[in-house]
Formats: sequence, structure tokens, C-alpha cells
Amino acid sequence: MIKKLISWNVNGLRACVGKNFLETFHALDADIFCIQESKLQEGQIELDLPGYYDYWNYAEKKGYSGVAMWTKEKPLQVTYGMGVEEHDREGRILTAEFETCYVMTCYTPNSQNELKRLPYRMRWEEAFLRYIKELSGKKPLIYCGDLNVAHEEIDLKNPASNRKNAGFTDEEREKMTQVLASGFTDSFRYLYPEQRDAYSWWSYRMKARERNIGWRIDYFIVSDVLRKNIREAKIHAEIPGSDHCPVELQIEL
Repeated sequence: MIKKLISWNVNGLRACVGKNFLETFHALDADIFCIQESKLQEGQIELDLPGYYDYWNYAEKKGYSGVAMWTKEKPLQVTYGMGVEEHDREGRILTAEFETCYVMTCYTPNSQNELKRLPYRMRWEEAFLRYIKELSGKKPLIYCGDLNVAHEEIDLKNPASNRKNAGFTDEEREKMTQVLASGFTDSFRYLYPEQRDAYSWWSYRMKARERNIGWRIDYFIVSDVLRKNIREAKIHAEIPGSDHCPVELQIEL
């Protein structure tokens, strides 16, 4: 059966609800819908989305980070974080186990201006790679989200001028390369290896979205064993509501 999965960094769910989030949610009609940067705590929003089980991982810090997942099929179990205290305080990972695979929504830490959080980001990446390898050793893994890295030069509009900026440092790109070399596939690039000007995030400044001066930093990554099952990968650049747009995976499961 082909399943449709959606991932969207909503950059504040309450704000996004005011910009047609619910209409988009229903129109996309995903089997699993994942978000990042919910920026809220338990009880701060009420959404009526019948037909879905919903799961939330909140940051300890109010109005910061946070991920959530809505799924039509009830998971066998859901885990929050990756079991490493240093990395589990910001509500960045939620993993649902199903019969055939794991599905994870992930919001990777940003290295920030002047790369002040790059050392932490490197520790995160090392722990994250251990975690996803452990999961995929049990059953195939699909993980999605804002991974805060444009992997190759084709994945952003201006690679030369961004070479040492957060999201396009050699260190971050190398960590992504390591992940893909460890048994994982970037679903969009698998189907569209040469497609240019395909971005999922645009700065709010300088009319960047109107001019499509963007970055592809939102992904669906799948265990290599699932690569042959990928049917479609889309970037919904036409959908407003955030500085990111939703990305989609259709996969046979």
C-alpha cells in the first residue's frame, strides 16, 4: 500500500493555524503528518483533527522548538528524544514504531550566527547517527524534518557566498554525507538527482521567496532497504504559512 507522509516546519503552530494550517492539513490528506518548530507547550492549542492519533514532544523552554506527529494508524509505540539527556531537552525528536518501519520527525539544532552552536551541533550529529543506526538495525526507518543543512551546492541558491554560514558549513555537510553513507537515502535526490531551484526554506528578507532564493533543508530520509519503495517526493513550494514549505514522500509500505 502506498502511504503519503508530509513534513513541515511550521515556525510556530499557533501562528501557522492563523495562516490556513488546517486547510492545508486536510487538503494534503496525509497518512502521517509531521511538524517541527511547534513553539508551544501542552495545553496551548486545541486542534480538532478527527481520524488521527496525535503525539507531541515539547521543549522545556517555552515557545521554542518542539515536534509533533499525526497518524491515521495507531503506532505500536512512541518514543520521545533519543535517550541522551543533553539532546532531549529541546523537544527535537519523536519516533513512532509501526509494523513495517519506524517513522521519525526531527528538528536538527541550528548552528546559529557566527556558528556559536556548531560544537553542540557536532555532538548532536554523532549521537543522532548512533540512534538512527540502532533503530534501522531493528526495522527500516523513515525520518523527516528540518535538518538544518543544505547537503550539496545544488541544494541552495547561493552556495559560494554561504560556504561558512550555518547550514552550509563543511562540517555540517560532512555529517550529512556520513549519514547517507551509513545506509540511508535522500528520497528527493534519489528521484530527482539533477533538479535545481528546488527549495523548502526562504528567508523572510529581501523577498527571497518571491525570487526563489532558497535552501533545501527539509528532507525525507529512508533506510536504503526502502529505496526501491519510493514512489514520489515533492516539495510544496506553492503552500504558504511558514518560511518553510511542506515536503512529501509517497512510499510503498
